Amino acid sequence: MKVLLAFDSYKGCLTASQVCEASAVGIRKVYADAEVVSIPLSDGGEGMVDCVVRCGKADVVRVKVHGPLMEDVLAEYAISNDGTTAFIEMACACGLPLVPSDKRQPMHTTTYGFGELLLHARQKGVRRMVLGIGGSATCDGGVGMLQALSGVKPSDVLPPSSPMFPGCVSSLCADALSGIQITVACDVRNPLYGPEGAAYVFAPQKGATPSEVAFLDEQLQKLALYSQQMGVANEADAFRPGTGAAGGLGYALLTYLKAELMPGIDLMLDALRFEDEVRNGVDLILTGEGCSDCQTLMGKVPLGVLKCAQKHKVPVVLLSGQLRDDELLANAGFSHILSINAHDHRPVSVLMQPDVAMLNISFTVESLFGSMNSVG
Repeated sequence: MKVLLAFDSYKGCLTASQVCEASAVGIRKVYADAEVVSIPLSDGGEGMVDCVVRCGKADVVRVKVHGPLMEDVLAEYAISNDGTTAFIEMACACGLPLVPSDKRQPMHTTTYGFGELLLHARQKGVRRMVLGIGGSATCDGGVGMLQALSGVKPSDVLPPSSPMFPGCVSSLCADALSGIQITVACDVRNPLYGPEGAAYVFAPQKGATPSEVAFLDEQLQKLALYSQQMGVANEADAFRPGTGAAGGLGYALLTYLKAELMPGIDLMLDALRFEDEVRNGVDLILTGEGCSDCQTLMGKVPLGVLKCAQKHKVPVVLLSGQLRDDELLANAGFSHILSINAHDHRPVSVLMQPDVAMLNISFTVESLFGSMNSVG
């Protein structure tokens, strides 16, 4: 029997690799000789670099850059084994966890360090960049990144609170990455500005007050107008789905750097050559995430795995920490839908402990394969 493990992380509890590891233990308690292949997955946000490194597809690169408040941070990204592709998570340079809760303030945070990461990867000679832009602490429309690409010194970086902020970007910043194909994992559908835009929807989560949200939205509107006047963008670009991602970083990537915005899981499956593994002959696939519900069917990791598996008629088991909307999930085509905690009625605070979750995963997988073995 050949089993493919293709999990997302159980956020706040276990990494995707740990979920795969615990599942493999459960399988081998029933099928000691089973061939188990683990491909930890990410939807392009948290864990993307870890996934490609753990799958043996890339090596880690560490570099000191400027963080969200222009402090020094040690960031990591990955370069593929053949040296052609860089995998970079924006959050490692300007993610929300890098800012203490009492200092979160999108009027001042910047994506400058993310631009430094792109420049560093360019110096390594890559020809393609795969970018994950989830989890930002910023709402600067990607202007900080563009300032870094334009050669602006750290001491001269303008934050969103600056009156000169919307017009401080040079259209020549794209020259810094000329000839590089840029693909962005982006599942956010929000536009750059407006009631559903980057400021109004996401800035409050990053520490902005209502008056600051309105100010940031105005700054993003001015950025769009300025970009149109420079001939970098057209009026419709600001309303394209995904331009509001990561505090408007999606807009800068799309317009200034001509990046392609793609669903995160599709991008990751392609980068990891996931379908090749399925095509090579798999009897069963296990996938899952921390909590599966109706949003799972809007493009999260388990759905991407299921769609690929269905093309090759391979059954897929959904194994998650929590389950909601069970009927919807069942109708999607999973062969089994299981919660690792169905047998464990202790408080969530206990179930979220990594060692407890690992044991519950192993137990649930062992029970599943035991029932399959008795039927078979």
